[in-house]
This record gives sequence, structure tokens and C-alpha cells, in this order.
Amino acid sequence: MQLPLWPEAASAVATEIDYLYIYLTVVSVVMSVLIFGTIFVFCIKYRRRGDEIPEPIHGSLRLEITWSVIPFLVMLTFFWWGAKIYFLNATPPPNSMDVYAVGKQWMWKVQYPEGQREINELHVPIGRPVKITLASEDVIHSFFIPALRIKHDVVPGHYDTMWFTANKAGRYHLYCAEYCGTEHSGMVGWVTVMEPADYANWLAGGGSSGTMAQQGERLFEQLGCSSCHLLDRQGRCPSLRGVYGSRVQLSDGKTVQADDAYIRESILNPNAKVVSGYKPNVMPSFQGQITEEGILQLVIYIKSLGITNAPGAPTAAALAAPQNGGKQ
Repeated sequence: MQLPLWPEAASAVATEIDYLYIYLTVVSVVMSVLIFGTIFVFCIKYRRRGDEIPEPIHGSLRLEITWSVIPFLVMLTFFWWGAKIYFLNATPPPNSMDVYAVGKQWMWKVQYPEGQREINELHVPIGRPVKITLASEDVIHSFFIPALRIKHDVVPGHYDTMWFTANKAGRYHLYCAEYCGTEHSGMVGWVTVMEPADYANWLAGGGSSGTMAQQGERLFEQLGCSSCHLLDRQGRCPSLRGVYGSRVQLSDGKTVQADDAYIRESILNPNAKVVSGYKPNVMPSFQGQITEEGILQLVIYIKSLGITNAPGAPTAAALAAPQNGGKQ
């Protein structure tokens, strides 16, 4: 039976992470051997013999500096190499493909902008950056794909993002790496990395309920949001057309970026950040009425309102001006 030292490397960054791990291990072993070997030799060579009294040693400044500076420089290489990999993976490329994953005891629920939905399965193409937006419906989880060398904690109450570029076709394990309850060990799944043509065929075979933007639009209507957030004229609450990605002026004089986290907060806690020109306590909280999957659909729908000809976006024009009261 063959037992590999580490999982198969299937992403662009996996090999470099492995090299860093090997480097850390080798340096740690070498320095440990040198330190304990020196201690052992000194214990034998300079052990006390009878009533022998050693001569006082005043030390050497040059020696002290040498054995302080050299280990410090070695440790700096750890920092430099680790920081390089960290910043390389901190920000996804602009052309990244979006995927949305929600952790729930004890499963991963995955959604694609095109409308496909999976449980404990993730399909991605080779050679294309993939950005995963992570959310949790209950407790802390951790999205871990060993073959891609990526792992990110998923904390309830806000969104986390991670990205990767798979470079080897295959089927790889997906785990939750944070203890999340009695059936934590069963929170496993698979990541299928496919050739671009195969992925396109797979993508074309799903999404019968419409795109995420279209699903979000239906939810927007069902919850009665359209009665206040009018898209083609003035309403009781701010218009959402074109708001995603913009700077929003608040009633306290501050400005915030209208990103995924801001929209999520506005849905669950409308009075946390009230838009300038509007009154608080107009929009009700939808806490407990919408799942994390539904919130993500609403976010994608609102995002689509600022994109021309986006799937699911209404065709009405004109940005409604602030008037009565509400929350964005």
C-alpha cells in the first residue's frame, strides 16, 4: 500500500506551499540537531570533575552577535516566503469565476451564478481562477481542500472569500476542518476539476430554476421588497439600481462601500447603517426569515441591477432619489 507524504498537488500554488513546508521542516531539524548536539557535547566536555573550579569567562560580543543575527536572518526567510504566498493568494484576480458555499451542520451547500446547486460537491474548470464566497448558517466551519492547499474558516454572521486555480483534472476530497458538532466527521464532499469543455457541458445541464440573480429577483418580490425599493421612480426606501459597489452616504455623515457584507447587514439589521435622507425603523428586519442561500441570491440580484443586460435584472431605468424614509 502506497502512503504519500502529502496529498496530490492540484493547484497553481500547491507546489510552492509544499516547498515552503519542506524548507521549514529541514531548517527546524538542522537547527534542532545543532542546538541539542552542542548541548550534549558541552555537557560531556565541560562537565565538572571533582572539586575543579572553572575560570570565569567574560564572553565575546562578536560571538553573541553572530549567534543572534544568523538565526534571526534564517527566521526572516520564513517570514518573507510565507508573506509572499499569503499576498499572492489574498486577492482574487478580476476575471475569477464566482462560486458560493454555505456551511450548515453537516453539509456544504454550493450555488453557482448560472443557477446550479449542489450539496457536498464542487465542480470547477482547469486553468481558471475560482473565487468562493463562504457563509455559515449556524456554527464555525472550515472549508478545506487538501489537494488544492486551501483552507479557510467560515464564521457565522459575515462573508469570507478564498480563491484558487486548479491545474490538474481529477476528483479531490473536501472537508470541514473545524469541529462543528457530533457529525463533524461526516461533513465531507468532493471537488471535481474538469477540462473547460467538459465543465461547459456540465454547466449547461443544470440551473432549471433560473440564475441566482433571477432566483433573487423572485425572492425580492415574494418578500415585498419591491413595494418600497422602487426601481423606476421614487419610493419609501432607496432605489437599489446601481448601488452595488458604490459609496453610500449614511445619516451619521460616514460613507460605506455597498458590498456583499453591507447588503447582508442591511437585510438582517436595517437600522445599523441608515442612508442619508431616510429615516430609521421603516424597513423591517428579515433576521430568521431568509436562509444564507436566499441572502446570497438577493445580493447577486442587487449586484445585477448595476450591470447592463444582467440575467434577472429589471429593465426599468432612472435612479430613485431619497425622499420619505428607509434603509438601503
